[in-house]
Amino acid sequence: MTDAANRRTRYPEPIERADVHAHDLVARGFATDEALAEVLHRYPAELIDINLYDYDDEGQVSLRTGSRGDLSGDQLLSAIQAGRLWVNLRDASEGCPDLWAAAMQEFTRIEGRYPGLKAVKNAGQLIISSPAARVPYHFDAAGVVLFHLRGRKRIFVYPGDEAHLPERCMEQVVARQTTEELPYTMAFEADAQVVDLEPGQALTWPLYAPHRVENLDRFCVSLSMDFQTWSSRLRNGALYANAVMRSRGLNPGFTDRMGRPELAARWAASLAFKRMGLMPSKIAHFERDFTPEVGAEDGAGSLRAA
Repeated sequence: MTDAANRRTRYPEPIERADVHAHDLVARGFATDEALAEVLHRYPAELIDINLYDYDDEGQVSLRTGSRGDLSGDQLLSAIQAGRLWVNLRDASEGCPDLWAAAMQEFTRIEGRYPGLKAVKNAGQLIISSPAARVPYHFDAAGVVLFHLRGRKRIFVYPGDEAHLPERCMEQVVARQTTEELPYTMAFEADAQVVDLEPGQALTWPLYAPHRVENLDRFCVSLSMDFQTWSSRLRNGALYANAVMRSRGLNPGFTDRMGRPELAARWAASLAFKRMGLMPSKIAHFERDFTPEVGAEDGAGSLRAA
């Protein structure tokens, strides 16, 4: 934790910059090949996101998405370990209950390090990713604790100011009109706080802080735990309401200039807008481009019918 002069965000949350914390989840065996293959084999296919990111020389990204098809857990794990895939197992609290229960104990301890931080909802995903995988510049509409279990990751965390985190883009993400990626330029690299994460370490960063991730040539496993506070819920509601208002030609003010009463009013408006269906999601369904395959380039074979 830091003094106000070193704050890396314009939003008034207790976590002001990226911090590393120890955790004891590794020794419990959650990330062995055997445990991972068993989890992958039984995990519901509709909760598995299989992503393959391609980058140009300027760091701009394109995304291909995969379907697990009829692969066994062992086969899917092998494809991840030999390819260039980033696999998210959503709803980890239900899909990995033992790991989740242990991680919640660790979360409570980390939460106590930040006076004033009180989560009202936790959710998360188990991330299983290839040695050379990278995740592009993006933000999460929640607080995050990233529990690292296997391999080595390098995380780049950027300031949460308007230049790096435009609120109009945030509105589109919160309203599910676009995915979490943000406009990126390689000039941002001069502003990054860079953290190399080892197994047994967890990383926190400021609410909404843009970040990107590189695996350091090793197969990696992490549990990404999102958490909402009442402050983040109100701000997310205000961002959603602003997106609806902007889509109808209005020009609402940015949420970083709003006090709590105005944020609460916008949050209440967002609930009404959602009930009215004023801004349906544009990312509810993705076209699946491939099924993972051991020995295929990047681990991505051709798409087969499930």
